[in-house]
Amino acid sequence: MQRHNRVQGAGGRSPLWLTGALACALAVPAAAQQQAPTLEELARRLAQLEQRYGAGTAAEGAEGLDLAALDQRLRALERNLELQEEARQAKEKEAAVVTVNNRGASLKSSNGDYEVRIRGLLQGDGRFFSSGAPGANDTFLLRTARPTIEGTLGKWIGYRLTPEFAGDSASIVDAYADLKFSPAASVRVGKFTSPVGLERLQSSASLSAVERGIASELAPNRDIGVQLQGELAKGTVSYALGVFNGAVDGRDAATTNPDDEFEYAARLFFEPFRNDPGFWSGLGFGIGGSVGDVSGSGNNFLPRYRTPGQQQFFGYRGTVAADGRRTRWSPQGYFYRNRFGLLAEYIRSSQEVAVAGTRAELDHDAWQATLSWVLTGEDASYRGVARPSSPFNPGKGGWGAWELVGRYGELDVDDGAFPLFADPAVSARGAQTWTLGVNWYLNSNLKLVANYLQTRFDGGAAGGADRRDEKAVFTRLQVAF
Repeated sequence: MQRHNRVQGAGGRSPLWLTGALACALAVPAAAQQQAPTLEELARRLAQLEQRYGAGTAAEGAEGLDLAALDQRLRALERNLELQEEARQAKEKEAAVVTVNNRGASLKSSNGDYEVRIRGLLQGDGRFFSSGAPGANDTFLLRTARPTIEGTLGKWIGYRLTPEFAGDSASIVDAYADLKFSPAASVRVGKFTSPVGLERLQSSASLSAVERGIASELAPNRDIGVQLQGELAKGTVSYALGVFNGAVDGRDAATTNPDDEFEYAARLFFEPFRNDPGFWSGLGFGIGGSVGDVSGSGNNFLPRYRTPGQQQFFGYRGTVAADGRRTRWSPQGYFYRNRFGLLAEYIRSSQEVAVAGTRAELDHDAWQATLSWVLTGEDASYRGVARPSSPFNPGKGGWGAWELVGRYGELDVDDGAFPLFADPAVSARGAQTWTLGVNWYLNSNLKLVANYLQTRFDGGAAGGADRRDEKAVFTRLQVAF
């Protein structure tokens, strides 16, 4: 009776109520017991829990057992467990998020402001010539070996670094930082693709053929400079406006500005039905261009044009110098609808040149169109077939995605280039080229490509004769993530 009175005086609660509460709090299943636990058993279990979770020092035995004291110790234990759970959740919120999937690997801060993404592109080619390519050997080569590190540094800064390890020496393909003020306006600084050619802006991993088409020979590739860019009207309008050191047609810029002159480039592109799931949702069209003064001779100032088979068919005489304005303009567009794809562009490149006191402005033109059809029904796009609906899995009915590709293009050299500025016995006045290909997307990371290429030339041989047609088969194994 004395103990019972002391318990009621500790808060007016019934011992049976507190006994049941302790049993529930200590997670003792009723089915596991033949009868209600005694206070001594509850005290021992509470002591064990306190010892396990560090709530305090457990008292040995049941001498001076007081339900009020047990209740206080139980509340202390519950609070201790709550604090541990809160600490665990706080630690989880601060922990970085690691993701590894078919798009590479990423490490992101808990709030998403800081991120590092690791991606890669590996392309191994086989080139086999049957005619029209003097000095070109049948060969296997490592065409591309590019790891990419990109991500964000806070909410306002993005970055990308892509070295190239294929070839005889390492080089830097992309190296830039973005100041992302808003989707409508960001500033890019560093080395990246000049915003002129449509196919030039397409990732090499997304190309429908092994090599870019002949029209891309007139568009600059990567340049060093600063560019304002953004998207407007819910992404249906995109623009770019930049100042660069200046790159010759079809090539990267030199590591430094070779002539103390700058080039200005711009692009405006429309996708008016981008947010509409209707028939024209995959339509895009626009125009790109550049202008700047160039002064100097050599490969950093004047271009050399190549076929899709990567064989040179036009070049200026060694004594010719670029001496004045260089301009380019390129109307361009594409249309993708379900499994069908069409990409087309026209480019004109004009350059003022001089040799032995004679000056001229030469205009070179090129155009190309590429058709694609995905046999297995996946959607075609500017970025290629993103993911086969049935990845390659022999024995289980998975054969990946298959795509047929056809491309035709022409490049015409200004007739005024001959014979003073270019040797007609070496350089062709024009080239017409076509490519047929098949792409096999085994999964979202592995792609096999086979192309047949043929190019016909106007001139380019001794005595004014036409250079022999170039015929080749190119193959590629591509791993991208």
